[in-house]
Amino acid sequence: MGVPMARRLAEAGHEVTVWRRGAGIGPAQAVAGAELVITMLRDPAAVREVLAAALPGLRPGATVVEMSTIGPEAVRELRALLPESVGLVDAPVLGSVGPAREGTLTVLAGGDVSGCREVLEVFGTVRELGPLGAGQAMKLAVMNVVVPAQVLVAEAMAYGGAHGFAPADVLDVLAAIPLGGLAERLREPSRETRYALALAAKDLRLGAWPGGTLASAALGRLEEAMAAGYGERDLTAIATHVTGSAARPRAVPVNPPAVPATNGMYSHAVRAGSTLYISGQVALDENGEVIGEGDMGAQAEAVFANIAKILADQGATFADIAFIRTYLTDMDRRAEYGKVRRRYITGTPPASTTVEVSRLFMPGLLLEVDLVVSLAA
Repeated sequence: MGVPMARRLAEAGHEVTVWRRGAGIGPAQAVAGAELVITMLRDPAAVREVLAAALPGLRPGATVVEMSTIGPEAVRELRALLPESVGLVDAPVLGSVGPAREGTLTVLAGGDVSGCREVLEVFGTVRELGPLGAGQAMKLAVMNVVVPAQVLVAEAMAYGGAHGFAPADVLDVLAAIPLGGLAERLREPSRETRYALALAAKDLRLGAWPGGTLASAALGRLEEAMAAGYGERDLTAIATHVTGSAARPRAVPVNPPAVPATNGMYSHAVRAGSTLYISGQVALDENGEVIGEGDMGAQAEAVFANIAKILADQGATFADIAFIRTYLTDMDRRAEYGKVRRRYITGTPPASTTVEVSRLFMPGLLLEVDLVVSLAA
């Protein structure tokens, strides 16, 4: 995306310095003296890394226009990172490589664009959406529609194939409904990577929220495709994956970003077909410290909060739990645990086992819970 965008700026008569990660000079040298600094990078971590390295070269009064898709929270972090004398605008775009070449992107702008609107209009139509971060929020809202819709079309093609229809037959019928434009993209998966499948998965992770069950299910499909080697191919390759032309992985790791990271020796869950296996969840914070040491209720709350996030990531609820197993270091405290559990697991209970153990893997932990969950096929 950055290459055709930089070319358009140069053709419009602007003086442009282009820098890529791994280039000979550093970011600080690249931005030295620039009035406007535009970033178009892969993810929030890349943007933070590059701008942190560029800080010594940013001149007072310069404006940074962040055009990558990184989410509103990352924009707030950038605002805190940059000096007050440096302006910041978030302006992610709708469109891929072709529109970038043609100058027909839609620029979703948040913040004060008065000093950079003329430059942004070189790329396409500028929509001013409100305060800083508004552009990122709108971009993720749109991606939560565009990406799952393409996964849904791929699944429709697979369903049609199971009933004797060629993929083209399904797409011909879909062409007559409002979804037809998106469906047409999957008729012939693009050989050119215009929007990498891994980037689409990144966008869905950034846009994850408790009500986004369809987007969460679509993310699961994309993670399956990434495990099968489709990550750097165009998103339209999801049709090839879902319709069964490529080998599917037997098990897909699930590690939602909202849950504190593991130690790298296991995954929080693994999805195998329509079954989700959730690893033993314990009360640890993002620093690996025990939450609520000595407090069974507090630890149970932390455990079930993690479970809720894992379930939501896969489009499931506590009603989908088929089996739950609990390890307690003191069976006499099961009533304290049960009080919390009953608030999360209501109605007809799942199959269940509760056992007492002498200790868990870290001192201070009072319980551990693992589960088996039935997901929509």
